[in-house]
Amino acid sequence: MLSKIDINIPIDDIKINFDTEGLWILNIALAIIMFGVALSIKIDDFKLLIKKPKILLVGVFSQFFLLPILTFVAILIIQPHPSFALGMMMIAACPGGNVSNFFSKMAKGNTALSVSLTAFATVICLIMTPFNLQFYGGLYEPTNEILKTVELNPIELFELILLILGIPIILGMLVNHFYENIAKKIEIVLKPFSMIIFLVLIAFAFYENIEIFLDYIHLVATLVIFHNIGAYFIGYYSAKSFGLKKREQKTISMETGIQNGGLGLLLIFQFFDGLGGMALLAAFWGIWDIFSGMLLGIYWGKKND
Repeated sequence: MLSKIDINIPIDDIKINFDTEGLWILNIALAIIMFGVALSIKIDDFKLLIKKPKILLVGVFSQFFLLPILTFVAILIIQPHPSFALGMMMIAACPGGNVSNFFSKMAKGNTALSVSLTAFATVICLIMTPFNLQFYGGLYEPTNEILKTVELNPIELFELILLILGIPIILGMLVNHFYENIAKKIEIVLKPFSMIIFLVLIAFAFYENIEIFLDYIHLVATLVIFHNIGAYFIGYYSAKSFGLKKREQKTISMETGIQNGGLGLLLIFQFFDGLGGMALLAAFWGIWDIFSGMLLGIYWGKKND
């Protein structure tokens, strides 16, 4: 599925290539995951956000404005490898990952708010993900040079996100609306199954390119851990600064810190030909934020506040 790569090639020249079969499986796995997420989403979840617009605005502000801006500032300061920098921008441009709902519940956050924000973020990412990636990637000269070498068509990017996120979300919500009992039964099986498939794909990618992973893990791990912890802080303190309650602070922290690395990885293979630094960073993020989210969820869940 993945081709072997010469580890002597500089990181920005490395390209991890999925074949057509692997890319299709990745597309389908992500679409199934989002369909599973939507099976628990109701129209009332969006009504909840309309009734409490302050929470909605803070959540969107934290995830789609503060995180990309502060990621850009961090890149200017750290000046990582260009493909690592673009990988960080890609992660910051993605919507929240679906496991944030589970970790919000574990942390004694506002689970209904978490589901609502995930749903809303998935909808607006159809516009904000392409915009943020193109905008901030174009502002930083090293990443702008990479963008010049690829055909990053905003319309094609929108169409792909609509296909693997938008349509599955709509279908899942329709099933939940008209066949709620069936939706609950499907969700119990579908969520763990689709996540296992996705994690197996990432694990296989690492296995097939283990030499490269071992050579660059220290660089990728440092950036991802720093970026992920920073995202949690951004979400938590942006919610706190706007006077939201502790439960909402935890929830928005999770929504900002748990980004959809799966979507990022798919876009990297689709539009950047599996650019090494980007792919390694997004893949490690997809594994790390599950680990960090679980730790944070356990920590907050044990606190009496």
